[in-house]
This record gives sequence, C-alpha cells and structure tokens, in this order.
Amino acid sequence: MKLYLGRFIAWLVLALTLGWLTSLFAGTLIALCVSLAILAIPLAMAYHYLQMLQEFPFLDKGKSLPKSLGAWGDAFAKIERIVKESRAQILTLESRHNRFIQGFQASPNGVVMLDDALHIEWCNSSAESFFGINFHKDSQQNISFLVRNPDFVNYLSMRRFEHPIIIQRMGFANELTIAVQVFAFGDNQLLLLAQDVTDLQKTEAMRRDFVANVSHEIRTPLTVLIGFLETMQSIELSAEQRNRYLALMMTQSSRMKSLVEDLLTLANLEVNAAFAPRQEFDLVAEMAGLKIDAEALSAGRHRLVFEMLTDAALYGDRRELHSAFSNLISNAIRYTPEGGKITVSWGLSPSRHGVFSVTDTGPGIDAVHLPRLTERFYRVDGSRSRDTGGTGLGLAIVKHIATRHNAQLLITSTLGKGSTFKIRFAPERLLERATSSPSP
Repeated sequence: MKLYLGRFIAWLVLALTLGWLTSLFAGTLIALCVSLAILAIPLAMAYHYLQMLQEFPFLDKGKSLPKSLGAWGDAFAKIERIVKESRAQILTLESRHNRFIQGFQASPNGVVMLDDALHIEWCNSSAESFFGINFHKDSQQNISFLVRNPDFVNYLSMRRFEHPIIIQRMGFANELTIAVQVFAFGDNQLLLLAQDVTDLQKTEAMRRDFVANVSHEIRTPLTVLIGFLETMQSIELSAEQRNRYLALMMTQSSRMKSLVEDLLTLANLEVNAAFAPRQEFDLVAEMAGLKIDAEALSAGRHRLVFEMLTDAALYGDRRELHSAFSNLISNAIRYTPEGGKITVSWGLSPSRHGVFSVTDTGPGIDAVHLPRLTERFYRVDGSRSRDTGGTGLGLAIVKHIATRHNAQLLITSTLGKGSTFKIRFAPERLLERATSSPSP
C-alpha cells in the first residue's frame, strides 16, 4: 500500500513541478492544463487496466491478462492465478458431476430425484422407460400427476416409505412389473428407486406352478398306491385280485420313477447351460437302435417308417441326443391312434442344416397350444397324457437338449391330420460324408 501511495505522490509532484515551470512561460491556465494532463495519465492507465480486469472472467479459458508494469502487474498475476485455480476446481467438480450422472444413467434401475412436493428434479433413462415420462418435458412436474397408477399414487401420498411396493403393468407397453421405494435425503428431498422385477416375478410364478404341478403329478399315483395297499391290508384277496392290484401298483410306481428321472434330467440340463461337447455321434447306428425301440413300444399297432436321407454324423452328447430323439418318437407313438403312420427321418436341408424329423398321422394339435408345448407339465389333454404314461416334461427336455446343441425345436401341426416335430441342427454341428445330399 505504501508503494502505491508513493507512486501516486511521485506523479503528483511531477504534475505540480511541470505546471509551475509552464506557468513561468505560458501563464497559469496553460500550466493548470498541463498538470491535469499529467495527472490524467495514471488515471487513464488505471481505467484501462480496470476494463481489462472486468472483462477477464469472460475471456476464453485459454487467454490470460496482458502483461503490465508495477503494481498492476502484481495484481494481475495474483488475480489470474486465483481465477485459473478456481476454473480448475470448477472443471474438476463438473467432471465428477458428469461421472456421477453417467453412473446413474448406466444403472438398469430407475432413479428419480424429487423435491418435498414430489416435483421431478432429475431422472435417468431407466426411470423414463419405467414410468413413461420424459425428463426434458416433465421436469418440475408432480410425478403423481404423470404416473396415475393408484397403488403408486397412494404410496406417495401416504408418505410411508419403510417398505417397497410392487407395481404391475408399467412401462410404455404396460408389460413391466417394478419394485419402487422412496428414500429421504438432503434438504427435504426424496430419492425414488425403481427396479424391474418382471423376470423375477415370472420365475416366482413358474416356481409356484412347478411345485403345484409336481405335487399334483406325484399325488395321483401315490393316492392309487395307498388305496391298493389299504385294500390289501384290510381285505382278504384272491390270488388273481392280488396280482392285478400289484400290476396296477407297479404301473403307478413306474410312472413316479419316470417323473423323478425326467425331473432330474431337466434339472441337469437347466444347470448346465454350456454348449454340448463335440463328440461324433453316428446317426446310422442310432437310427437302427431307435427303430428297434419304436417297434417294441408300438407293438405292431402303427406303421413305422425310418428314412436315412444322409449319412452325415452329428457332433454332440450321445446320451442327450438319444434322449431327445427317443422322446419325440415315443410321443408320436403314444398319441397316434392304432393303424396310424409314423415317419422318422434324418436328412439335410437345402441350407445344409441337419434335420431330425418325426411326423405322425395323429389327431394334431390346435395352433393355440403350439407356443406352450415345451413348457414343463403343459398338456393339451391332461387326462389323455396321463393315460399314455407321459410325464409332461418330454418336450421341455427336448428343447433344452436342442439349445445345448446349437439346434432349434420346430413344431407344426394340423388338427385331424397330424403333427411334425423337427430338431434343426446348425451346419457346424455336422460331419458330412461324401455321399450326403440335401433332403427334399
């Protein structure tokens, strides 16, 4: 401060001195003008520097204050250093803020920030898709006015956020089920979190259905077995009656055994989601064995035709592939009336896909049932399926085996004319021979 005052006094002395000298030769008025002009020089410089200082915060970030001498130079250097440090801190905060926002945007869960009056302050894209809102248009709108689900509106109005709520029929297509919970934070602000639990709800429903179906499937043969046992314990039976009851009990026991075996097979397939190993599987020998098994199961009641349209081999798990092929053939035999025809073929499509096909002349299946045929325990005619000894798991097993072998299970059917079940293998699963040719 003393330095600045000393410089001002120096300018003042210079102005007075030059003014006095000028008054000796040119008069008092001119001397006064000279003194004022000399004093105006530091004032003009100060005004110029103040203008630059005023514009400095609005200059481009890459520009600096001009170099100056004396006290203004020192002041400019200090101000420029402070501004640069402030700019660096602001950039750091902006970068952290952007990363924070990007993290919320990348989250599969919906995030909505609300004020105490439930106005939307910010939300991520997941929340937009869950609630059908648009942040740019709906910012500062009351969320309960935009999302008119009664359960959701009641949850917000009650202000009891200790537990989440489950809301169904959400999303743009009303196909989502989401779990919503609100948390208080900051200064009377609310953080709404939403999680898509659609698959979880479906899995839970499937689990309940599965337990119910297994219980039902096992209860029926157990009831029959208990009934026969009680009868045999309480009533004196003839040898013929005892043998008949024992035969029926053996049938029900075999049915439960088949059910347990299919359940274990299906569980193993679901746990092992990896692709099947690439072991060579000779379809020529396999078809011969399948034909023998089919003839034994049919017992002459059907006309069986086995066609080898190619000698191409398969890469896959021998046990799983045999199970899949046997399931399709045994289903066709069970559901085709006596005298019907069943055609089993192995060939190549024009696109060089391997196709294992089973066609029957049975009653056919209504198109409404086709999408659900591979569901566990799904039956077109439950009572008829049980009469034929089916467990309701065969096609589910076939579908899982096909998936593990880069294949698709394709089903076509016409009521009154029959059905065709095909397993279509990708070309990389085939080992073609020189004599292989496309099937029709």
